[in-house]
Amino acid sequence: MTENKLLYVHPAPVRVWHWINAAGIVLLVITGVQIRFIEMFDFFSLEEAINLHNYIGFLVIADYALWFAFYMGTGKIKIYFPNPKTFIQDCINQIKYYGGGIFKGDPNPHHMTPTNKFNALQKKAYLGLMFLFLPAQMLTGLFLWRVKKFQVYIDMFGGVKIIDTVHVLLFFFFAAFLIVHSYLATLGHTPLGHFKAMFTGYEEEH
Repeated sequence: MTENKLLYVHPAPVRVWHWINAAGIVLLVITGVQIRFIEMFDFFSLEEAINLHNYIGFLVIADYALWFAFYMGTGKIKIYFPNPKTFIQDCINQIKYYGGGIFKGDPNPHHMTPTNKFNALQKKAYLGLMFLFLPAQMLTGLFLWRVKKFQVYIDMFGGVKIIDTVHVLLFFFFAAFLIVHSYLATLGHTPLGHFKAMFTGYEEEH
C-alpha cells in the first residue's frame, strides 16, 4: 500500500494566523456569552468579561490585518475566488459529495493543490466570512467599544440598536460556525488529518 502524497498548502504565516484567530474567536464567544447573558453565566465578572472581550477583539483585528497583508502581498488572495465558468457545476458536484458520496466512499470531486486548496463551496463560504461577516463583526465591535467617539458613523448605519443587533446576530453566526467548521475538519483521510495539517502545513493529496 503506497502512502498518500503530501502537499504543502498552509504556509507558516497562514497557520499562525489560523490558530490565533481560532483561539480569539473562541474567547470572544465565551466572553460575549458572559456579557450578553450575565444573569445565566458566571465565568468572569462583567467588568472582566468586557475588558477581556475588548483586548481579544483588538488582537483579532490585528491578526486579520496580518492575514490580509500576507494574502494581498503574495497574490495568494486569488485562492478565495471561484472560477466563474465552472462555479455552478463545481458547487453541484460538491453538494452531491457532501450529501451522499462521502458516505459511500466516493472520491472528493475537488483535488486540493497549493494554488487551489478550497473547493467551490468553501470558496463561497470563505468569501462571505473573510470579506463580509468578519469585517462587519470587527467594525460593529469597534463602534460599540466607543459609542460616543464613533457616534457619527453609528448614526449613518441607523443607530446603536442596529449596530448592536448586527453584532449579536454575527456573534451567534460565529458560534455556530465554530461547531460546523470543527466537524467539517474531521472529514479528511483521518478525523485529525486536517487538524494536523494546520500545524505542519502539509495535507495529504486527495
